[in-house]
Amino acid sequence: MLQFITHTSDSEDYVGGAHAALQGGCRWIQLRMKDADDAEFISAGERLAALCSSANATFILDDRVHLVKHLKADGVHLGKNDMPIPEARKILGDGYIIGATANTIEDALDAVEKGADYIGMGPFRFTSTKRKLSPMLGIEGLKNIMKELRRFSDIPVVAIGGIEEEDIPLVMSSGVSGIALSGAILRSPDPVAATASILKTLNNENK
Repeated sequence: MLQFITHTSDSEDYVGGAHAALQGGCRWIQLRMKDADDAEFISAGERLAALCSSANATFILDDRVHLVKHLKADGVHLGKNDMPIPEARKILGDGYIIGATANTIEDALDAVEKGADYIGMGPFRFTSTKRKLSPMLGIEGLKNIMKELRRFSDIPVVAIGGIEEEDIPLVMSSGVSGIALSGAILRSPDPVAATASILKTLNNENK
């Protein structure tokens, strides 16, 4: 599983970067625009919803539970300081995906208990795309959490935070279900080709 989290680059805006990831074969997009107001978010979200629909891709919003139904998104990803999972579930109902961020085994088990559908686990290493970064896990941190978590739950876990294509074999060896990234695609001179290459490497690890 490859999740692309929107960000901007010198050559791409939020929608352009996501469009390149979709063209490269990614089928899971999370619209993340922390500093945007709702009007900006909706403008980008409407365009991205159409692109994801055309590509038959899953479309997730970061944080903004109140816009999920308006934008016909598939669900929401909630950070540790966002709306509590049970509250989001009450608003959205069972037909929507709710993801949760975790940095520790305690975070992960709490997310499972509260009904998250998947966990974004990280950061793997430093990433410039996120402020207020939690402690970096590294491969040992990921492995330790996954080993403990799998005693209790088979919830899908996506590793996140500064992951590059060359990290994929090591990261996947921790037992995670997939990866989420942004910079590794957006920094490439050819984001479409970069996405396709990352998916190929991921698929090789999943054989």
